[in-house]
Amino acid sequence: MSSPLLTDFPELSHLSREDLEDLLSDPVYFQAIFHSLSFVKDLYKSQSELGSANEAIARNNLALQQRLYDLRTETKNAFDEAKSLEARWKELEKEQKEVYQRFTPQFLSMRLRHSLTAQDDASEALATSFVKQIIDPPPREENGRDVDEFIKEFRELRKVYHKRALWGEKWANGQVIWRDN
Repeated sequence: MSSPLLTDFPELSHLSREDLEDLLSDPVYFQAIFHSLSFVKDLYKSQSELGSANEAIARNNLALQQRLYDLRTETKNAFDEAKSLEARWKELEKEQKEVYQRFTPQFLSMRLRHSLTAQDDASEALATSFVKQIIDPPPREENGRDVDEFIKEFRELRKVYHKRALWGEKWANGQVIWRDN
């Protein structure tokens, strides 16, 4: 007897037609024959081997679990520290930029111009107060400013003013070079 069933499953070729019909009608008989087939046995054996391999992998994973959690924690801490240091770096960079800003040629030039103006104002204020003292002398109890003292102070203020003015002129003429080193 040749049929597609027997061609596909040669293990069933020893069964009679009645046995095959019983196989379809009796689930217990079907299970017994089915589980006796060699490829089903091989399939169950492979399934059992895969199950055992999975269990071994699971045991290994469980053995490594705590170490992996510890490494995750260490990594998170290192990452958090790196982020903190990166934020601190940005703050320090900002502070450094602010500090260096005070030493840029443009800022120094501005400070020189402001100090020149302030020095001129200070010397003019001294001269004005001296002139007022001469025009309207203070009462006898108060000592007025001595002429020699005034000249000494005024000369010192003007000397500083002219030095700064000279540096300003040199700067304007490109004769002042600021090194960045």
